[in-house]
Amino acid sequence: MTGEGIRLRLVRPTDFDILEAFSEHGRNVAPNIAEHLERDKGYINTRLPQLTDYGLLARIGPSENSGLYEITNRGRAALELRDEYEDADDFEAVIDTYLDGE
Repeated sequence: MTGEGIRLRLVRPTDFDILEAFSEHGRNVAPNIAEHLERDKGYINTRLPQLTDYGLLARIGPSENSGLYEITNRGRAALELRDEYEDADDFEAVIDTYLDGE
């Protein structure tokens, strides 16, 4: 579940592309993801904390400022359910239902 008061709003297709890159390449940092997606590093740097706030990515590493992220189970579920995003009134609930059924 996202932080209190934070509504799950994803930028399509970029956020799903970011999640897919983490799913395919594992733990990573913004510059590598930006290069893989051919996107501006600064823009990717703004999306990663947001995706972390949504619980789709987790910041990991030896220090808080390491910049190393990995996809979470919630992020994998969002990626799996990406086709339902446009039609879902509450995509977060769709993810929760999916995860509860696992």
